[in-house]
Amino acid sequence: MSLATSTQLVGLVEKSLDDDKAENIVVIDLQGKSSMADYMVIASGRSQRQVAAMAEHLRVKLKEQGVGEVGLEGVRAGDWVLIDGGDVIVHLFRPEVRSFYNLEKMWGMALPEQDRAAVMA
Repeated sequence: MSLATSTQLVGLVEKSLDDDKAENIVVIDLQGKSSMADYMVIASGRSQRQVAAMAEHLRVKLKEQGVGEVGLEGVRAGDWVLIDGGDVIVHLFRPEVRSFYNLEKMWGMALPEQDRAAVMA
């Protein structure tokens, strides 16, 4: 099996997250900005259980596409899960945790409106 390109992987990540009803999916193109990955994907889940399930589904799909070791961190807590898919790094959050860390700001992007509202509630 040939390894998918980073563009194909980010498409697979977006589809998997959309299928799992992730909210506020943001794709950040890191090409030329960082050597750690080509893309970063940030999304929210409504509960710890949903975040953990999205991460596990994504891990399986990435492995099926030939990504060697798919690293998962934070699945047990389910507040913030980091998925290392090689050329695509994925951060899955519960909305209030996402608002607290606001990774989008680090890359010059605005936090999605719904996640900002979660902090205000």
